[in-house]
Parts: sequence; structure tokens; C-alpha cells
Amino acid sequence: MFALGLWDRQCQKLHLARDRFGEKPLYFGWSGQTFLFASELKAIDAWPNFTREIDRDALALLMRYLAIPAPRSIFKGIFKLEPGCLLTVAGTPPAQPPRTPPRAGTHYETLEIRRWWSLPDRFAAGFNNQFADETEALATLEAGLNEAVALQLQADVPLGVFLSGGIDSSLIAALMQRQSGQRVRSFTVGSEHAEYNEATHARAVADHLGTDHYELFVSDADAKAVIPALPTMYDEPFADSSQIPTHLVSRAARQHVTVALSGDGGDELFGGYNRYLWGSSLWNKASRVPFALRQLMAKSVQRVPGEAWDRLLSGVDARHVGYKVHKVSNAIVGARTFDDFYRHLISEWRTPDLVLRQSGIAAHEDHDVISTLACADPTARMMFADAMLYLPNDILCKVDRAAMAISLETRAPFLDHRVAEIAWRLPMHMRIRRRTGKWALREILYRHVPQTLIERPKAGFGIPIDAWLRGPLREWAEMLLDDRRIRAEGYFNPEQVRAAWTTHLKDGQNLMQRLWPILMFQAWQDHWLGDRAIS
Repeated sequence: MFALGLWDRQCQKLHLARDRFGEKPLYFGWSGQTFLFASELKAIDAWPNFTREIDRDALALLMRYLAIPAPRSIFKGIFKLEPGCLLTVAGTPPAQPPRTPPRAGTHYETLEIRRWWSLPDRFAAGFNNQFADETEALATLEAGLNEAVALQLQADVPLGVFLSGGIDSSLIAALMQRQSGQRVRSFTVGSEHAEYNEATHARAVADHLGTDHYELFVSDADAKAVIPALPTMYDEPFADSSQIPTHLVSRAARQHVTVALSGDGGDELFGGYNRYLWGSSLWNKASRVPFALRQLMAKSVQRVPGEAWDRLLSGVDARHVGYKVHKVSNAIVGARTFDDFYRHLISEWRTPDLVLRQSGIAAHEDHDVISTLACADPTARMMFADAMLYLPNDILCKVDRAAMAISLETRAPFLDHRVAEIAWRLPMHMRIRRRTGKWALREILYRHVPQTLIERPKAGFGIPIDAWLRGPLREWAEMLLDDRRIRAEGYFNPEQVRAAWTTHLKDGQNLMQRLWPILMFQAWQDHWLGDRAIS
């Protein structure tokens, strides 16, 4: 993982490069006619007379995806270099930015961007050269994972591992402990809310592996105390609410170690997200229903409040069932192709123009990549798009900023490029089997940890922000969502914001995922812009 800048004095060329998967950030752009680059927006903001002008199209993407995808940033004229890319400026940089966000393949005056490592090419190569023998595949994968962990165990500072008790983190912890000459330090965060507390599962795995295990139980007050620091921590507005527990577990680990390994990348590479398990089959059924009839059916689903769906489907072992039912019905009703269905499924504000003013963002900007993949398997298409977009823009951004805020280095062995290339050679039935994801990882993990300690529904890393917004965070949210403020700033449609807020408070619906990006942008404004805001 790296972000680097190199000045070639002999050739008079500037080179900027970013790691393969985008674990580290790299910003570049223009202030007036000056070309700037840095690993943080804070450094660019320190340039004299830098104008903090909001990119409204970037704000629309934040509403849709909870993060701002590269190459855009929240500021006009400032961009993020895409993962695996090399930017070269030969001689004098252009005096102003190009009209469209510069991305891989850009040739603009003296500036060129190309991929030095192509995830699409590696994905296609693996998909076209899949393992024929399961025994060989598992042996190759385990050897690759062992090598990746061994490489990332090299450190001259104290080192540990995040452990939730799930498939990914348990496997990394197991391989670490197997190769370590001493007890590995493992870390987990427990919650006072039972549905979010994974500490018991993590403790059971740690006891079996014999790690030196640390638990930090955090209260609501501990978690809420992180919120004021988020605008500083993330530079840009960022609205994946698991940023809060991620920072808390990082802070707990930093008290004992300087480097922590994580299981990030396991879901995207090995088939871990729930949408991979049912997305394709659900779309196959739904697409046979006439479009007009689908719209009527979805409206019927939406009329039933989320809390009513929670009660009706109380036997389903998952969080926020009602919210998920509504989201899936929205995705189905708005889609005419599977790619549309996927885009809607990963969108919060499916049509950001409803909540924003003056946004002309193209409907599918930054997600047309899925349509260019020469692969007919719909599940593989989702995994590819997530690895290209969701992984770097959300997951890796979340972890890197949450950890680096307290000077903790994180390392992700699954994102060793050799492991990724092995993963893409696995046939789909070695990733998903009998509606269970990460089959190959499970087979390897069960050689180290009993299956009974691992098998449980996928939970994710969360906190009850939806309930907090109705309670202890309500006054804070009301201040940020005040109608007069919203109208004066001119970014959001106050009627839509007020409707979403009122529905969340009174109608038994969980609209936290729609409200959180608005709240994060408003809080970010308060910290970053002040009197210098330009709309």
C-alpha cells in the first residue's frame, strides 16, 4: 500500500502513483493555475488562497453511495487518483483542470494517467483461467494466504490483528498465530446492544487460537463522542456509519500495537456480501414480472412501515429487516436490467436530484464500469464492481482514515495482489455454495478453528445510529437539518430533507442511511467551510 510522488529531475517529469487497490489516498488538482498534490486534503487546503468550492456532482455521488468515488473529490478542481494508476506530468503542468474528471486513460496537455496495474485485466485473466480441481485450488489459496500473512508480519514495531469472530478476521488471526513465535495480540470491540455485540464470538475464537486477546466494551456515550471528530478524520464528507466502531477498535488496538492486520477484501474477493447470495436469483424472478406490475407490487411493499416488516419477519436472523425489504423493492421497481438492479441496490438516494438542488450528475457516473466487463455471470459482475468501486471508495477509505487518525497502520493480507489473482481463478461454486458465501475461505479456516465457533449469520460492523437519531442525537440532527439553514445554504431540497427526517422520527421507518450522508455533509461544512463556503 502506498501513495507516492517522484520528481524525475533528468527528464523533468513528475510521477504520482497509487497502490493497486487504493488503500492509501492521493489527491491532485489545481488552485488557480497552480498544480497541487498531497495525500490529504488538509495539505491542499493549506495552500494560500485555496478556494473551497463544492463540487455539486460529488455531493450527489455522496448521497447515492455514502462516499465520493475517485476521481472526484468534494472540492472543484481537486481529484483523487484512481487505484493502480500512474499520473505523469511532463514539464509544465496544465494551467487549469480538464472539463471532465481526469481518470485512467486521460491525455490532457502535458498530463497523462494510465494504469500501471489493471484490476479489470487481472479479473478477466483469472475468470478465463479458472481452477478445474478443488484440491489444487484450496492448496494454492492457502499457500498464497500464508505467504501474504508472513510478508505482512514483518515489522519492527508491535503488531496485532482485528478479530470480530467472523470468517475473514478469524482466518487472518489463525494464520498469524500459526506463523508467530509468540501469542498474537487480537482486538475486538463489544457493544452494550446485543444485536451489535460480536465480542462473545471473537473471544471464543481467540481462546481456541490462543491469542493474547483484548476486548473494549464501548458505551453509547463512547461512540457518540467520536462523531465531532469525523470531519477532521476523513477530510471529505464520508457517511458509512461503521466508521465509528472502526475508529474505536483502532483506538483500542493502538494502546498496545502500532500495526494491525485486518480481513478487509475478503467479502469482495470471495463472495461474502448477502447480495451475492440472492441477487441473481431474485432478479431472474422479478424480471419476468411486467414492469408496470412490479411498480404496483413495490408500492404495496413500501406502504407497510419498516417496523411492521420487522415484526412480520421477526424469525429472520438479520438486522433492520424492514429497511432491507424496502431497499430491495426500490431496487427492483427502478431497474430494467440486472446492472440497473445492482446500481439501485447499492444506492441510498437512488435519485439524488430529489434531495439536491442544481445537480446535473449523470445517472450512472462512476458505475458504468460494470457494463464494460466482458463476463455474463451476474454475481461475478457485482463482485468486480465492488472490488473496483465500493472497496476503495468506502471500505478502505473508512479503515485507513479511522486508523491513521490515531497513527495505527493497518494491513490487509487478502489484498496482496497474488492472493487476489488466485481468488479470481476460483469458480463461482468455490465462492458461493448452497447459498453460503466464502466457501473456499471456510474450508481453509475450518482446518484451524471448529466450524461451530464460526457459523452464524453475517452481521457487519455497526451501531444503533437509527435509534440515537430519535433520542440522544436528535437535538444535534435538528440543528443540522434546520429548514432555514438548509434553504440558506442552497445545497439540499428542504422539503425532501424534512420529509425524510419526519418519517424517520414518527412513521416507524428507518431512514438513517438516507439521513446520515446529509448530516455528515452538514457537520463537515461546519468544520471545514465556515464563512469561506462557496455554493
